[in-house]
Amino acid sequence: MNGAVVQAARTPPQRDPAWLARVFWISAAVVLVWPLAVASEFKPWVLFTPENLKVTGNFLASFLPPAHSPDFLKMLAVEAWRTVAIATAGMTLALLLAVPMALASVSLLSVSALSGRMARLPFWLRQTVRGLMILLRSVPELIWALIFVRVVGLGPTAGVLAIALTYAGMLGKVYAEIIESGEPHATHSLLRNGAGRLQAFFYAALPQNAGELTSYTVYRWECAIRSSVVLGFVGAGGLGQQLNTSMKMFAGGEVLSILLVFIALVALADRASSSLRKALA
Repeated sequence: MNGAVVQAARTPPQRDPAWLARVFWISAAVVLVWPLAVASEFKPWVLFTPENLKVTGNFLASFLPPAHSPDFLKMLAVEAWRTVAIATAGMTLALLLAVPMALASVSLLSVSALSGRMARLPFWLRQTVRGLMILLRSVPELIWALIFVRVVGLGPTAGVLAIALTYAGMLGKVYAEIIESGEPHATHSLLRNGAGRLQAFFYAALPQNAGELTSYTVYRWECAIRSSVVLGFVGAGGLGQQLNTSMKMFAGGEVLSILLVFIALVALADRASSSLRKALA
């Protein structure tokens, strides 16, 4: 009798005990997503109608052969370099803005918060900085680029400033969250023993979070390269501006060549970032 009970206990259940919960949550997701799909007029089947398939085929056929004249390839090399330069310059400016905002917005580095409650002036200063970061990242870089194109004119400057402002808000927010989520003991110990905010940051908060901060920064640099191409469509320079011109002229061969260069550019950026992460690991 006891052996039968033990054998029954060892026998795995024939039915997933969590199947009812899974069915419920899948059904709930369908119920929630369906009205959203209807509201967004999401109709992927229109891509496969005979008329649209014909248009798509003609458009893709115009891509071949890719443009490969020496002058065009030289122009692509210059624009690719300009795209990387826009992304890198924008990220540099973003870092110059994001790091001070992140340090000013974290309570971990607040001396007054060591007693349990932050003083009123530091509290409102942090709230103001956080509000500024929300403002910067709430406006997409494309909108910033449209604004700066009208202020400084067409060219890479508008793209650099657009990336700098949007990414400053993103970097500042994530930097602050990374620092806040770190182990506070070492930082608080330095602050209690008379160290300044910057000393506590450089000797405690930064060393334990350096890997995560670097990884996110490099990832954002990759995103900045992609963003710089999109910004070119509104006149911010780089590969995007040339891609927009070629598409307006229905030059499919040039479009394919630009896309291939852009894919190679993103692949190289990904490889460079992976190598940097391994070196810092």
